[in-house]
Amino acid sequence: MTTRSQPRRYAFEFLAALGIYALVLVASLLALNAMPPDSAWRGPVSLLPVLPCVLALWVVVRQTRRMDELQMRVQFEAIGFAFAGTALLTFSYGFLENVGLPRLSMFFVWPLMAVLWMIGGQISARRYR
Repeated sequence: MTTRSQPRRYAFEFLAALGIYALVLVASLLALNAMPPDSAWRGPVSLLPVLPCVLALWVVVRQTRRMDELQMRVQFEAIGFAFAGTALLTFSYGFLENVGLPRLSMFFVWPLMAVLWMIGGQISARRYR
C-alpha cells in the first residue's frame, strides 16, 4: 500500500466503524426504551455500542502499525500531551466539584482527551516541520 492511500484507507475504515457505532447506538436506545425497567437484558443491551468501539480500536491500532517512525513519534507526543492534559483538567474539575460545581458524566472525559490529542498532534507536528 502506498503512503498516500494510507490516510484514505484509515479514514474509510474509521468512518465505517463510527457509522456502525451510530447504528448500534440508535438500535440499543430504541430497544432500551421498549424494554421493561426490570429486564435483565437492559445491561447487555446498553453495552452493545461498545462492540463497534472495539472495531474502531482495531482500526486505530492497524493505522498506528502502518506509520513510520516520525509519525509514531508525533502521535506518541500527542497522546502524552492528551494524557497529562486530561489528568490535569479532570483532577482540577474534580476538586472544584467539592466547592459546588456540578458533577460531570464520564462521557466528558474522552472528548476532552480527543481534543487535547489533536492539539498535542499539532504542537508536535509543528516541531518537525
